[in-house]
Amino acid sequence: MRCADSTLMDANHALEKLKAGNQRYATGQLMHHHQSGSRMRAVAPGQHPFAVILGCADSRVPPEIIFDQGLGDLFVIRVAGNIVDDAILGSIEYAAAELGTSLVLVLGHERCGAVAATIKHAEVLGHISTLLKAIQPAVDRVKDEPGDVLDNAVRANVELVVDQLKSSFPVAELVKCNKLQVVGAQYNLDCGTVDIIARLIGGKDFSQPLIDDLGSPNCDRLFQTRLIEIAHQFAVIAAIVFPNV
Repeated sequence: MRCADSTLMDANHALEKLKAGNQRYATGQLMHHHQSGSRMRAVAPGQHPFAVILGCADSRVPPEIIFDQGLGDLFVIRVAGNIVDDAILGSIEYAAAELGTSLVLVLGHERCGAVAATIKHAEVLGHISTLLKAIQPAVDRVKDEPGDVLDNAVRANVELVVDQLKSSFPVAELVKCNKLQVVGAQYNLDCGTVDIIARLIGGKDFSQPLIDDLGSPNCDRLFQTRLIEIAHQFAVIAAIVFPNV
């Protein structure tokens, strides 16, 4: 396989686009772009998504919304526990080889039900056990670690899926040749921010919140920022309604 260096820049740019979109979402400044009738017609002949999102099927974590993207922007694969199997791997290979997508983002989230069920060794029916079996190695990895076991297991699950993708042919070859980059991330259900939890884009450290211009990744900081914005809006309204006060 002939290696190329140009795709690395494409992957970095793709991550920056996700970063900007998540910032808009978390701060309530959604653009809702690429959702018009003209966009629908523009992408009808073919798709060229700039990123693959392998995310959980949880209804609270829709990638197109939390990254403020539209039609044709993201190649989204969703499954409970954001696990990987042969069908999912084939979908990622298709996006990379046929559509030219250069970035794969594995997206876990806080309080994941599939991970929680695995921790509890829940007795489940049907094919749900397949999901728990895939997640069990992540639970085993963190069982003796300090901190919240569920949060630790969610992060470990993302990291293990990233490792699986990096070691699976031909994805591994695409990563080696800088034709594809794989990163892991976690979504915060309470404030809408996404944290990168792996350093896999070239030599650059992206293990930080996607929203980094707010300073601390803590949700309290984001909440305080929103309160300041709301207070300012009320002050403007009050000045109009009560000009002599």
